[in-house]
Amino acid sequence: MKKLIALAAMLPAFAHADTLDTGDTAWILTSTALVLFMTLPGLGLFYGGLVRGKNVLSVLMQCFAITCIVSLLWLIVGYSLAFSDGGSYNAFIGGLDWVMFDGIGRDSMTGTLPTVLHGLFQMTFAIITPALIVGAFAERMRFGPMLAFSALWMLAVYVPVCHWVWGGGWLAEMGLYDFAGGTVVHITAGVAALVAAMVLGNRNGFPGHAMRPHNMTMTVTGAGMLWVGWFGFNGGSAVAANGDAAMAMFVTHISAAAGSLSWMAIEWKKFGKPSALGLVTGMVAGLGTITPASGYVGPGGALVIGAAAGIICFYMVIFIKQKLHIDDSLDVFPVHGVGGILGTLLAAVFASTELGAFSGFGFAKAEYGFIDQLGVQALGVVATAVYTGVVTWVLLKLVALFAALRVNVEQETQGLDIVLHEERGYDI
Repeated sequence: MKKLIALAAMLPAFAHADTLDTGDTAWILTSTALVLFMTLPGLGLFYGGLVRGKNVLSVLMQCFAITCIVSLLWLIVGYSLAFSDGGSYNAFIGGLDWVMFDGIGRDSMTGTLPTVLHGLFQMTFAIITPALIVGAFAERMRFGPMLAFSALWMLAVYVPVCHWVWGGGWLAEMGLYDFAGGTVVHITAGVAALVAAMVLGNRNGFPGHAMRPHNMTMTVTGAGMLWVGWFGFNGGSAVAANGDAAMAMFVTHISAAAGSLSWMAIEWKKFGKPSALGLVTGMVAGLGTITPASGYVGPGGALVIGAAAGIICFYMVIFIKQKLHIDDSLDVFPVHGVGGILGTLLAAVFASTELGAFSGFGFAKAEYGFIDQLGVQALGVVATAVYTGVVTWVLLKLVALFAALRVNVEQETQGLDIVLHEERGYDI
């Protein structure tokens, strides 16, 4: 291997010694499986239950196909561009030293882990991020253009932002706090989802006709898988089997519970009845919002973050769909995008020296007070959102030059399962 970066300076609790630690390795092997489990089957079932029955297989197939194509692209060039040394361009993108994992063998080490394991763990993050965007254009985007867009988006958006934050790029140099993906995963996916929903246009009949989930049992099952998998997502981002990993898992759980209950409570008060859909959506909002802050807050901070996520994301769903009439089909931007923004900003508050004395809320890991750190966090949010929005729009327009992005009205009415795949989700 030509160059081996010292990830200790870039990832929250990474050990400095390039010596294998079997405990750390075992934990990250487990975390890798948990994060992949979030996409397949977790996200697939969660999204699949939320669409109408005539489109359930299309959503499952999109998640499955994205997993496959992103895995190969990550092997070929993604990991190298995200995490290797880009020389004079390193502030913005990595290099090509590790194309096809060239020079990375069984004995190559990154901190206390085999480098190949670090690459595999990070691959699962690269997989789930474009898969999240599927929820924005569900029930109307054609399969071929979806696959082409997802592949290009992973290389043009996810990989550079990942390098900026976790690969030693300019946001890492500025000291941005993003423990497990508030900017890298949730803001990129959320903003891309909003742009995609606007470019493709609303589903036929939206917003006048209700488009209810066809199988809430499937959705709740997928939501439970996401909750469990998120322990690997956030706990694994400690990149070690230690107290940071344990605390990240604990605060992740607390935020999910608080988000779920706060969403349910406000929905109950507003509409007179609580719903399973509200309960699980609030959970996802709590999980997404705690993600960037999970390495810097205590359980008290997680309680505040989760409760705020449930309330703010609830009203953002109403604002996007009922006020702006944008058909982000499965609420990717108001839940993941807004949650990622909120959590990235609140990480500065609960990691600050001002609140550090209250150990139940934060750990005073920030080098500066929260005002200075908040400026860094806000810059990271704005830069990520603007870059993602512009590049996503360009990619969608580029793909549209070669093939229509969405099915026609007649095909949409018939359903994507039959029209695109000649299959049915249910044959009863």
